[in-house]
Amino acid sequence: KYKAKYRYCYCTKSSHFKHVLDEALKNDIHIETSSAIDIDIVENLKSEGKITDKTYILCNGFKRDEYITNIQRLINSGHKNCIPIIDNYEEIGLLTNGLKKKINIGIRIASEEEPKFEFYTSRLGIGYKNIVPFYRAQIKENKKVKLKMLHFFINTGIRDNAYYWNELLKCLKVYVSLKRICPTLDSLNIGGGFPIKNSLAFDFDYQYMVDEIINQIKLICDEEEVEVPNIFTEFGSFTVGESGGAIYEVLYQKQQNDREKWNMINSSFITTLPDTWAINKRFVMLPVNRWNDSYERVLLGGLTCDSDDYYNSEQHMNAIYLPKYNKDKPLYIGFFNTGAYQETIGGFGGLQHCLIPSPKHILIDRDEEGNLTTKLFSEQQKSEDLLKILGYDMNQTEEADVIKASVNGNIALTNK
Repeated sequence: KYKAKYRYCYCTKSSHFKHVLDEALKNDIHIETSSAIDIDIVENLKSEGKITDKTYILCNGFKRDEYITNIQRLINSGHKNCIPIIDNYEEIGLLTNGLKKKINIGIRIASEEEPKFEFYTSRLGIGYKNIVPFYRAQIKENKKVKLKMLHFFINTGIRDNAYYWNELLKCLKVYVSLKRICPTLDSLNIGGGFPIKNSLAFDFDYQYMVDEIINQIKLICDEEEVEVPNIFTEFGSFTVGESGGAIYEVLYQKQQNDREKWNMINSSFITTLPDTWAINKRFVMLPVNRWNDSYERVLLGGLTCDSDDYYNSEQHMNAIYLPKYNKDKPLYIGFFNTGAYQETIGGFGGLQHCLIPSPKHILIDRDEEGNLTTKLFSEQQKSEDLLKILGYDMNQTEEADVIKASVNGNIALTNK
């Protein structure tokens, strides 16, 4: 039996939308933040009664002036369960300068990256070998802070491979070494969450991974005769990924050679599903209609003039088969489990590549009786919105529209 507590944390960076957080907070969860404005969101949720001072707020990320100030404000207001996770050697001094009381803190381990990665060690956190010396130098005799948590984050997320288990083992060795000289340390925060379904063939044994992680922690702690830690997990995509989808219409088909047919969608992959372009991420993709028609192998291209604006089926090792294009029979396709990161990375509501407007956003839910409900969250971006962001004088634009309408009217009268 594992004799410690478990707490589930949601990473706000995965999706900051209010309707997402409102839904997530219907469950017994806590919050992980990564920037200054996240604290403003936390305070807004507190004012609405969605969270309380008992809710854990884990403050990750590289912290500078505004983020530090906001964390201090939250703690000074009485939020005892706010735990800043120390990322570098300067943060303790910055945080404690302006705080009225002793605070709980955590330390982030700078884990080693995957062998195929561009560099060896994460830029975030403090190296394995430096954590115990850092504790002795800045925390042990510091009357303003109490070390409660060690944060372990793997960029690839939780995976059943040698790399993940090796990094977890190194983390546990650091925890044991630190626990022996720091009795207040009682929590392990595991970041880099579970994967979510990215194809119909997706298969991941969640229960096995949970059991094995717990077993490894308990085994090491029992061997070293230290108490097992409370466990926090940070789940972003796993929490919210399945909440979103994107629907496109196939506008046109271009056959560029004997083998390649391009289905052109009515938007851009770069702007609406940026992870498909940036990291070759795969999503569940299905036709929305015409399931019983004949199928053909196609490529999917976006509207921008960028040669990289396509869904990279070769990277995903799968050909794309869709109902045959017919200009008289509209075809719609859906990408699913897109609810994490895509809007924020794509710059929702702001400028888009080639000024492709942000699409209409609709919220789909179920009422208390199980009936589907829909609500318009935002209309498709208008040209006026984009021009205003770009600094164009909208008064002159409106005057030009009036003149254009007048000229068109006169032409129409002349033609009559």
